[in-house]
Amino acid sequence: MMKKYFVLAACICCLSMVKAQTTSIIKFDEVQRILSSKNDTTYVLNFWATWCMPCVKEYPAFQTLATRHKNEKVKVIMLSMDFASEYEKTLVPYIKAHPIDGRVCLLDELDYNAWINKIDAKWDGAIPVTLIINGNRHIRSFFGHDFTTESLEQTFTQTIKQ
Repeated sequence: MMKKYFVLAACICCLSMVKAQTTSIIKFDEVQRILSSKNDTTYVLNFWATWCMPCVKEYPAFQTLATRHKNEKVKVIMLSMDFASEYEKTLVPYIKAHPIDGRVCLLDELDYNAWINKIDAKWDGAIPVTLIINGNRHIRSFFGHDFTTESLEQTFTQTIKQ
């Protein structure tokens, strides 16, 4: 009987390690490299924060999108606007509790005026914001609103069919 419990505990431990989400802190130059990518990958970049209620509400939509398209040339990148000083205390626990089949980064750039217009001239700095890009196909679509799971999938599908 003890052997069964040990095997069960080992399986649970392994499953939790597989779902572990890693995060990183990046600067805008890394985002700029993605924006200027000339490959056949479609990037879905979402600017969000754990303190933004519409962002947190729409986060599961990006989880679903990332999972649905994980075997395609699609990369979902969640760019957190949380403060770098809150990284370990706020963002890391949130991501561990809500893993995603995508990349999660904290964008550590406090001079918003230096880079917001490089994302899109229409962006006023409010979040959530989503950008769907594909360099080879010249797709660059900016969305300054939050999504539901259905509206994100529909928008994504319509955007990549351009």
